[in-house]
Amino acid sequence: MITRDDVRREALALPEAYEEGHFDIPSFRVAKKIFCTIHQDQPRIVLKLDPEDQHMLADGAGVRPADGAWGRKGWTYAYYEELAPERLAQLLRLAWATVAPKRLVKASNAA
Repeated sequence: MITRDDVRREALALPEAYEEGHFDIPSFRVAKKIFCTIHQDQPRIVLKLDPEDQHMLADGAGVRPADGAWGRKGWTYAYYEELAPERLAQLLRLAWATVAPKRLVKASNAA
């Protein structure tokens, strides 16, 4: 089963990613932009996805749009205990690429 520590390790493995507090919860950023937060009371992360990617990846249970206007802007809930490790890595990478500078995404894809 995936844990908060697994999420943290996967997020910080992404190029130039770092952790910083955000309203008393951990957030993961690249170039000062949040791509993931970890909820403290639930086994849930919130990811910043392109709305089109969000729509394609949502499965209604483990991955779904966040409530209200935030969800319409691409913010997505992912219940990490329900995810396979490969899917967690895919979702984090996609969220990272959504906010990372294009030069960094390009360099990362070339590596």
